[in-house]
Amino acid sequence: MHIIDSHCHVYPSAIASKAVKAVSDFYDGVGEFGDGLPSTIKERWLSKGVDHAIIFSVATRLAQVDSINTFIAKTVANGDGFFTGLGTVHQDCPDMGAVVDSVISLGLKGIKIHPDTQGCAIDDPRLFPLYEACAGRIPVLVHTGDKRYDFSNPDHMEPVLKMFPKTTFIGAHFSGWSVWDWATEALHGYDNLFVDTSSTFQWVEADKVRKYIRAYGSEKVMFGTDFPMWDIESELKNMLGLGLSEDEYENIFHRTAEHVFG
Repeated sequence: MHIIDSHCHVYPSAIASKAVKAVSDFYDGVGEFGDGLPSTIKERWLSKGVDHAIIFSVATRLAQVDSINTFIAKTVANGDGFFTGLGTVHQDCPDMGAVVDSVISLGLKGIKIHPDTQGCAIDDPRLFPLYEACAGRIPVLVHTGDKRYDFSNPDHMEPVLKMFPKTTFIGAHFSGWSVWDWATEALHGYDNLFVDTSSTFQWVEADKVRKYIRAYGSEKVMFGTDFPMWDIESELKNMLGLGLSEDEYENIFHRTAEHVFG
């Protein structure tokens, strides 16, 4: 079966260890924590039967946007077809349309934002030009959910889904890390929302994960590891342990991501 990992954070080798430590600290040390390098994903993921990965990084400062997007584009170009890349933006970008145009010209297939680490709510008006610029062009992958903060929970996601119906959004972590039930109940009916499975199995029992998948519909769900937080072997084991139908697995492992990212 064709398998795509739709959620991988990657970093240049010069800063990878520092970046991984920052992720670990942000999540209080919870995770398996790989090294954050694209080469690790390609080698290990291929050895476990995964043949494609969606990669990205997040700009926590405006000055990082161009360098991150260039790094992701170069990584894709040097990856022998293994990677699809997403760009990043920062809420203080003066011209979101120009950034989106640049991301597309670099061959990247979407935008990733992380409201909690970037300190900007999903429904902050500074991001509205981004959503407008992406409408009908490329999807926006959003880190969603964190009960410790008030940036990315469903009450911030839902208004944006309503305001920008022509923009495709992907809510990471079933659109509500640490607030899964709330997110699924509030958001499962939106046509412009897809979700991924990343960073869920470690907190949520299998019966509930199946419930989330079937609430959204497997055609709206894609598999993701949240590398470097979790390893491909454990995430595949968790996913395959759900006992889903062949059609559901085909959707989650590759069809949904192929539909969303092209």
